[in-house]
Amino acid sequence: MSYHQHLVLLPPNRVWRTYRGGRTLEALAGAAAPVDSSFPEDWVASTTRAVNIGREAIAEGVSQVQIAGQNYDLAALVARDPVYFLGADHVARFGPDLRLLVKLLDSSIRLHFQVHPTAEFARRFLGSPSGKTEAYHVLATRPEVAEPCIYLGFQRPPDRATLRRLIETQDIAGIEACFDKVTVQPGDTYLVPGGVPHALGEGVFLVEIQEPSDLVVRFEFERGGYLLPESARFMNRGLDFCLDLFDFTARPLTDVLNRQRCQPRLERTLGPSSREDRLIGPAETACFGVTKLYLGGETVARDSTSASILIVTSGEVTLRTARGSHRLHRYDKVFLPAGLGRLELVPETRAELLACHPPS
Repeated sequence: MSYHQHLVLLPPNRVWRTYRGGRTLEALAGAAAPVDSSFPEDWVASTTRAVNIGREAIAEGVSQVQIAGQNYDLAALVARDPVYFLGADHVARFGPDLRLLVKLLDSSIRLHFQVHPTAEFARRFLGSPSGKTEAYHVLATRPEVAEPCIYLGFQRPPDRATLRRLIETQDIAGIEACFDKVTVQPGDTYLVPGGVPHALGEGVFLVEIQEPSDLVVRFEFERGGYLLPESARFMNRGLDFCLDLFDFTARPLTDVLNRQRCQPRLERTLGPSSREDRLIGPAETACFGVTKLYLGGETVARDSTSASILIVTSGEVTLRTARGSHRLHRYDKVFLPAGLGRLELVPETRAELLACHPPS
């Protein structure tokens, strides 16, 4: 078919959310006066529909992509030709389902305190094949923010009854007191397993890699002047049900830094001055994989046998396939189908690329 052996280019795919941000995304899109808004996320190679209360009639989330100068709906393409896009082994295991959602996320305020279900909980109680284990790879922080951070797990966990009271009374100071701030900087990668309460701090621009669901319990109801409707708080299940999602394990800050922060490990040497490091693999989660490519002066060739999403995080690189080539700049992104075949990466400067992989 006409799209075979072509790169799948990924234009911006901005999605409405319940918090504000997106100024960095505006700047990348060339806006003359970039500002924060209610569109702080860009969903990358997404086949997942966004769940936004009050906006159900608006189709949001699924990526519109470009292949050989033509526009396509990515979800429709994958449904039409799943083996080419996802690979025979993936389809045999998961069906025509990418099982991956990647976002560029740019926060101007701290996000709501929230928690997501594990895949097991989602399958058992929510009728979903995926929960929402996720990972953050930090790209940049805003210079005006003195202490860019995330909140990850309870350092001082309340008991169930206390947490219920804190949520019902919206005692935000009491909720915050359960956490320590985890300071972050560009290059950091953190895993956020399902069940672990968390929040992203203000002024952080990152890649979020996650299971492909929009399942969330927001146990803080108001941020940035927007009050969540009740239906957007507890997945229409009620607080008592949602308290079962929470992991009440005490996670001292040293444990978060040692266990949740993902340290790079050499995956393979790609050339005299090029390599691929693994950031997240099966030892961390079975939900997805993340690697980082460091390209020096030489051309790197690889054969595509499984789907992946590439995001340029530094430098510039030209990608060449049997059917053409395209030059990518910093923060450009591309989807590589499993059946793409031979791919050459030609760095125009020293370049770094983040590669996000579905479960294997």
